[in-house]
Amino acid sequence: MSIRKLAAVLSRVLWLVFLVQAIAGIFVDMPYDYWLGWLPAVAAVALGLLPGRAARQQIATAPRAAVEVEAPVTGRWSALNSPADKVPSHGTHGLAQTYAIDVTAEGAEPGEGAEPGEGARPGFAWLWPIARRPRAFPSFGAPLLAVGEATVVHAEDGQRDHFSRNSLAGLLYFFLVEGTVRGLSPARRVVGNTVVLDLGDETYAMYAHVKRGSLAVRAGDRVHAGQVIAHCGNSGNSTEPHVHFQLMDGPDLNTAKGVPFHWRGIGVPANRETFTALPAETAIRHQKVF
Repeated sequence: MSIRKLAAVLSRVLWLVFLVQAIAGIFVDMPYDYWLGWLPAVAAVALGLLPGRAARQQIATAPRAAVEVEAPVTGRWSALNSPADKVPSHGTHGLAQTYAIDVTAEGAEPGEGAEPGEGARPGFAWLWPIARRPRAFPSFGAPLLAVGEATVVHAEDGQRDHFSRNSLAGLLYFFLVEGTVRGLSPARRVVGNTVVLDLGDETYAMYAHVKRGSLAVRAGDRVHAGQVIAHCGNSGNSTEPHVHFQLMDGPDLNTAKGVPFHWRGIGVPANRETFTALPAETAIRHQKVF
C-alpha cells in the first residue's frame, strides 16, 4: 500500500472514530475532557492534507496537455463537479480524479415530443421522498459511448445499483456512513462498476457507476468512437445515476494520475452548464457542413 493510500485510509478511520464518539457522547459521559474528543478530527484533517500537497506538487511539475476525445454520452446533459471550475474537480487527486467530471441527463426539452417536466431529472428533496429508485432519473440506462478508438482493459458490472441519496436524510447517510465505509474499502467500491479503455499514448478513459449487467464489451475487445460499451447506472459512491468520466495516465486507479480532457465540439462544460452531445458520426458530419 502506498503512503498516499495509507494516509487516506487512516484519515477515514479517524473520522469514523470521531463520529462514533460524538454520537456516543449524546447518550453517555465520555471518560475524558471535551477537547480531547476533537483530536481524531484534527489528526484526520492533517493526514488528509499531506498526500494532497504532495500530489499538487507532482502535478505542478509535470503538466500535460489536454487530450481531445469524443463525448461519452449523447443527448441533453448537465455537468457537475467539473474541472472547468476547479482542479481537482472532486476535491481530491486520489483515484486519478484530478480532472474528472460528472454529468447527469436532463431529459428532453419541451417541444421535443415531451410535455413540460416529462422525463426531467428529479430535484433535491428536503424531507420526502427520502430515496428514489434509479429508474426515476433520465440518466439511468443511458448508453455510454467509447470516446475513441481503444482497447478495453477492464470491464465489470456486478455491483448493484442502489437507491438515490438526493434528500437531506439521504445525503447525511451518504456523507456520514456510506462514504466513510466505502472509503475504507477497495477503490472498486467507490467507483462502482467501471469500464477502462486504453486510448494509446499512455491515456486511459474510465467510466464509473456503470449499470449492473449492462456491459456490451469485455477486456481485450477493440472498440471504435461512438460504440455503445455499457449503460449509465448508480453503483458505487453515488448520490444519483450519473456518468463519472475521467482520463488518466495508467489503468490502475491507485497509481494513475489524472489527465485533462477536451470533448470534441463541446469542450469542458462548466459546473451546472447544460450541453447537448451529438453521436460521434453526426458530430463529424456537422463539423464538415458548417
